[in-house]
Amino acid sequence: MFEDNAKAAAFKRGMPLQRIIFIPHPIAFKPVSLLSEYAKGKDPVTGKPLVQEIAEALTRPLSDEEKKTGAIERSRPRLVGPDTEENLQRLFHKNGWTDGLPIVLPTEKRVAEMLKGTSQPPDKIVGKMTPGSAHEAWEYTVEKVAINAVMAGAKPEYLPVILAIASTKTTALFASTTSFARMVVVNGPIREEIGMNSGIGAMGPFNQANAAIGRAWTLLSKNLSGSGMIGDTYLGSQGNNLSYNNVCIAENEAKSPWKPFHVEKGFKPEESTVSLFHGWGITHGIGVRANKGYRNQIRELLKVFNVYSSPTSNAGALVLMDPLVAKELKEAEGFDTKEKLSQWLYENTLVTYDGFWDDELVVSFTLPLAKKGVEPFASRLKLPKDAMMPRYPSPKGINLIVVGGEANAFFQAGDFRYIGSASVDAWR
Repeated sequence: MFEDNAKAAAFKRGMPLQRIIFIPHPIAFKPVSLLSEYAKGKDPVTGKPLVQEIAEALTRPLSDEEKKTGAIERSRPRLVGPDTEENLQRLFHKNGWTDGLPIVLPTEKRVAEMLKGTSQPPDKIVGKMTPGSAHEAWEYTVEKVAINAVMAGAKPEYLPVILAIASTKTTALFASTTSFARMVVVNGPIREEIGMNSGIGAMGPFNQANAAIGRAWTLLSKNLSGSGMIGDTYLGSQGNNLSYNNVCIAENEAKSPWKPFHVEKGFKPEESTVSLFHGWGITHGIGVRANKGYRNQIRELLKVFNVYSSPTSNAGALVLMDPLVAKELKEAEGFDTKEKLSQWLYENTLVTYDGFWDDELVVSFTLPLAKKGVEPFASRLKLPKDAMMPRYPSPKGINLIVVGGEANAFFQAGDFRYIGSASVDAWR
């Protein structure tokens, strides 16, 4: 599956004759003994002994053709010629410029109207985005982001939020075999100004702002970075249904008993922000149990992800709770801040020593850090074999968002880790 992908990545970097060695896949969550056999075996593409092939590729002199360098010219016309709406819809689908659903055609008039949503000039560079580290980054402007906002069905007043997402340079369609998804949480006054839903049905398909902003992130990821090209820049084996609108929600700040998420991250309450998350998925709460406090129920739900996700150095968790749950946690269980709850979950969501250090991804990504002395992993190597240790690198890896309409005291949790936040106000 990786032969065409690797060769395409080399070609796009101006190295079409790059020497590439392949190993059997998948490698994630496989025992070290099997990976060792892979290394001692043969290249599944060429059939040659793997180690021998690596040595030859590194030592054989470069040919004149291999020494050539260059870059791909990626020029595209600004306008597509006039045609019927049916033919243009067909053209957009044929060229992979959509998410598979019908779009609003981005005419010059509609894009000009969309651009009224920001004071920034159309030719201002917003950023560069790449599907993943193996691919080149594409540069894009305010106008190009506005085009994708039109296609997604957004209103001009949504554009600052969409530009803020684009300014993070983070694709919604990450180039991985593991079918990751992304999430965006909006905080600050912009939520109410554009009518985002943070109450009943906030995570469902009931609100134009939530739906269109989330969808715009998918479209701009495809069209402004080349993400989501099946077999080339996207190799998610099954894909992820969350990618349609990337779990775009607003936090219910008005009903939350705690300070808003963006204030936790250093922003002022009156600032508007977007916060991005990365993970596999979300599981619904296990229900109300009278004999268990919500903190214990949340802890039990997080344990579900002990089975499915690796406790690596970048592990994280996200809990999405209805205001009723948040208020109960504060008033009845004594968590007057989110930080205290995160700390408790960190201390009580544990894994065994063997369970941690025998995990294949931990061996690949965390063990090298531990051997270099990076904490807290270096200290964990010195613990006795029967020790229990925190699953997450720190309490800050467990984030909490209040969302919902107080119709029922439910919560959801998943392995989504926090990537970062960006200002919306800078794009008004």
